[in-house]
Amino acid sequence: MDQLYDAKNIEASAQLFWADTGAFNVTEDPDRESYYCLSMFPYPSGKLHMGHVRNYTIGDVISRFQRMLGKNVMQPMGWDAFGLPAENAAIKNNVAPAKWTYENIDYMRAQLKTLGFAYDWNRELATCKPEYYRWEQWFFTRLMDKGIAYRKTAPVNWCPHDQTVLANEQVIDGRCWRCDTEVERREIAQWFLKITDYAEQLLDDLDTVEWPEQVKTMQRNWIGRSEGMEVEFDVPGHDPLMVYTTRPDTLYGATFMAIAAEHPLSLEAAADNPEMAAFIDACRKTNTTEAAMEKMEKLGFSLGINAVNPVNGEHIPIWIANFVLMGYGTGAIMSVPAHDQRDWEFARKYGIEIRQVVAPADGSSIDLEVGSYVTKEGVCCNSNLIDGLDFESAFNKIADRLEQQKKGTRQVKYRLRDWGVSRQRYWGAPIPVIHCDDCGAVAVADEDLPVILPEDVEFTGIGSPIKTMASFINTTCPKCGKDAERETDTFDTFMESSWYYGRFSCTDQNQAMLDERVDYWAPVDHYIGGIEHAILHLLYARFYHKLLRDEGLVNSSEPFKSLLTQGMVLKDGSKMSKSRGNTVDPQELIDRFGADTVRLFIMFAAPPEQSLDWSDSGVEGAHRFLKRLWAAIYQHSLECTASRDHSTAQAVTEDQKAMRLKLHQTIKKVSDDFTRRLTFNTAIAANMELLNSVAKFDDHTPEGQAIRQEVFENMILMLAPIVPHVCHQLWQEIGQGSGILDHPWPQVDESALVRETLEMVIQVNGKLRGKMQISAEADRSSCETMALEVEAVRRFIDNAPIKKVIVVPKKLVNIVV
Repeated sequence: MDQLYDAKNIEASAQLFWADTGAFNVTEDPDRESYYCLSMFPYPSGKLHMGHVRNYTIGDVISRFQRMLGKNVMQPMGWDAFGLPAENAAIKNNVAPAKWTYENIDYMRAQLKTLGFAYDWNRELATCKPEYYRWEQWFFTRLMDKGIAYRKTAPVNWCPHDQTVLANEQVIDGRCWRCDTEVERREIAQWFLKITDYAEQLLDDLDTVEWPEQVKTMQRNWIGRSEGMEVEFDVPGHDPLMVYTTRPDTLYGATFMAIAAEHPLSLEAAADNPEMAAFIDACRKTNTTEAAMEKMEKLGFSLGINAVNPVNGEHIPIWIANFVLMGYGTGAIMSVPAHDQRDWEFARKYGIEIRQVVAPADGSSIDLEVGSYVTKEGVCCNSNLIDGLDFESAFNKIADRLEQQKKGTRQVKYRLRDWGVSRQRYWGAPIPVIHCDDCGAVAVADEDLPVILPEDVEFTGIGSPIKTMASFINTTCPKCGKDAERETDTFDTFMESSWYYGRFSCTDQNQAMLDERVDYWAPVDHYIGGIEHAILHLLYARFYHKLLRDEGLVNSSEPFKSLLTQGMVLKDGSKMSKSRGNTVDPQELIDRFGADTVRLFIMFAAPPEQSLDWSDSGVEGAHRFLKRLWAAIYQHSLECTASRDHSTAQAVTEDQKAMRLKLHQTIKKVSDDFTRRLTFNTAIAANMELLNSVAKFDDHTPEGQAIRQEVFENMILMLAPIVPHVCHQLWQEIGQGSGILDHPWPQVDESALVRETLEMVIQVNGKLRGKMQISAEADRSSCETMALEVEAVRRFIDNAPIKKVIVVPKKLVNIVV
């Protein structure tokens, strides 16, 4: 055994052994319990950052631990490879997105391997490869047949210069983030999936998964189930306006209606009104994010016509408002400015009546000059037949009346909107649809899949290159055989990440999207990733899994049993980012200290779900611990002349018993930390304490050497999931061969936890004055007697009268004088 810890050679040797033996390649075994551990796969951006390292180290520690419990563990890795960053890099570096992506994958794969992650690389996939997205295209055609995939027009942010749709976060102060052109809001035809059909299932099934309550709450709020009414407002001379409201109890306070700029009534009125048409045009350029809509100035334009309030027959004005979107609900809302802050701001701006219809239940007054009064806890007022009623009673009375008059119906609605899966960008999976003048939108036939995205393109950033590529666009209709054109939109990249976990089970399957192996592995036992994915990715993956279930491709209803959302990596109190200049390159640390040091620090610095504050001194401390561990075992290997078999060794002396007690207390604690608590930082701390204890264990008898051997063997096993390279080597150096990967997790020897004696603290008037060793079975009287005989304690008593003696069993004796 080398005297000094040489991380570079140790890690290279371990990684070569794992690669040569296929240590992490796994197959299905019906006789063994499976365990599927998955960390959210990365976007191949070029280099790993510390957030990646933390995420994947946590997953690797869990995977290795579960393997030591005897389970058949799968831990795969792949690449979420489509997306906008590749297009931006293509423009910046004058390179095709595909070439940039594949080069990044190669580099990042090598980085992951240097960290020693236990991945089954035979299952590697990249979502930009046709052999992956062909099945996504195939599945989409099945969803078209079921009516779950459909096409409609919807508003988007459009950059007229770059000829592309922008995500909401790419619109900055109303302008394109890339070219600073004023952004327009356009209505264009797009493809959607009916996630709203699954809203109730998505809500109910949250109760079946072991996820952080915060994530469940975020999803519940996003789905947004509400009970309300759809109410009909007549518009003389026009079709009625339909609105959905959760507060029919406030109908008497509706003093105006607000409709979207794209509403048919708006467009009809603007046909001969240039000023109104200009206002509508301005609305089309509005950022459509909820955050932007909340902050922007509320603007309106009077339509010049009225609607009839169904509860009191009042004629109330209709306004076009920039905060109402046609794509949400009916594109029309009833406005109650006294009890909605947005409506209050609008009414104050345009001089519209503000009428109170809800009063505090305690009879106090409200001041509508300073803002709206929003509550469900009040009682109705100024509301005719529902005056004095609480919310629930008023709701039911109004609902009954409107349903009798056929002016409204009770309904359950969801805040959730159907998932728009079209992107007017290049670097994504082509949507498998052909547009025919006679047949309409027709799915590409199975035998013609995949529709391959051309990769050898010149990418300028002005529109998508495939939108002008005749060789891609021009084709024939699968139904009638006439000339037709391909869809040039590509899929939202959340489509690829919504089912990749399933494909990992059968990446070699080229005849089907999934096969029976998926049900051996899925659902994923432990999924690890950032909480920023709580809504979109995790919600879409849950929805997609239910679609797969309904197609008969999986037998489960949820994709991920347990979810761990790891915290961010901070430096100097801020999230690491290039713009702040506070990033730390993992590769530099690996080159300097070794992968095990990086892994150890990452797992020791904070519990997984909490933010980790970077510390250079903490990294150095982790490295020192590994050197101390190596040195201690090196010294033991020189001194150990007894048998390496400690199974028959007996602890005879008190020190030997105390050492074994400490060891098995540590095993018990660390096992709990790994299984129940997932607090790996405290597991590491416990092993650090154990190393300190064994360093003080000065017993060189054969029994002492055997106990020291037992301590080191179990310490190596407990640390193996966290620092696998050095433990792989130490396991051999301590005489156990190379099979640590599948060695069982340490077991607690309950007999070692039985204490014959224990140490009790002795206090005089609450202050520590001494300690004593006493039989673990000693009764209260014996404890009191022995405490009074301790010399140091007697000096402090100094013949003073003893008022009382307090005995806390097995802990302390307090003598009050």
